[in-house]
Amino acid sequence: MSRILIIEDERPMRTALADRLTAAGYRVICAADGASGLERAREEQPDLILLDVMMPQLDGFSVASELRRLGQNTPILMLTAKGQVEDRIRGLDAGADDYLVKPFSGDELLARVRALLRRAERSGRPAPEQLTLGSATVDFARQEAYRDGRPLHLTAKEFALLRLLAEHAGQPVSRELFLDRVWGVAAFPTTRTVDTHVAGLRAKLEADPEAPRFIRTVHGVGYKLELPTSRLRVEG
Repeated sequence: MSRILIIEDERPMRTALADRLTAAGYRVICAADGASGLERAREEQPDLILLDVMMPQLDGFSVASELRRLGQNTPILMLTAKGQVEDRIRGLDAGADDYLVKPFSGDELLARVRALLRRAERSGRPAPEQLTLGSATVDFARQEAYRDGRPLHLTAKEFALLRLLAEHAGQPVSRELFLDRVWGVAAFPTTRTVDTHVAGLRAKLEADPEAPRFIRTVHGVGYKLELPTSRLRVEG
């Protein structure tokens, strides 16, 4: 299920967008201003962002520019009442992938969303193939792990959790995203599940689980994987 972040300061529009997207089968996250939207985008790592342009303090142009500066490549669909060519160009230059002028039909919105998600799926980040963490090596393709040359048992959930961390290496991954991608939020509705599995992974992979070098805690958010880029091999 694709996860869509709506950053829109007008409550009626935000609610209408959320209802339409939820009815279409998407999981929706909402933010009521640019600053909180930027934070949610970094924490949640959504599959798509619907971004209003005209917002107080931090407008959509600034949010898009900052996300791109931080290296986040999530597709952005800008929503605005401004239809001038100059504004569209400014939005695209700021990092938006598409532009939709208000008022628009719900059917056109869904068509643009589907198109952007298809494009992102075709050109998405390659899946990790192999990961080296100190004396431990993890082969995602073979679902095998070794430490000091000896086989290391990782459960299917631990492989999936570590793979998600590797896909977002250097970036925070929220506990909610772990639950959504690895378990499914309906199956395990508590974030404590993530903490327990991370502790298990650290015990198996870290030289000192109490002072981890690689699987680091991001307080108030979740975890991130810290490693040199040379240690992450990807396919293709």
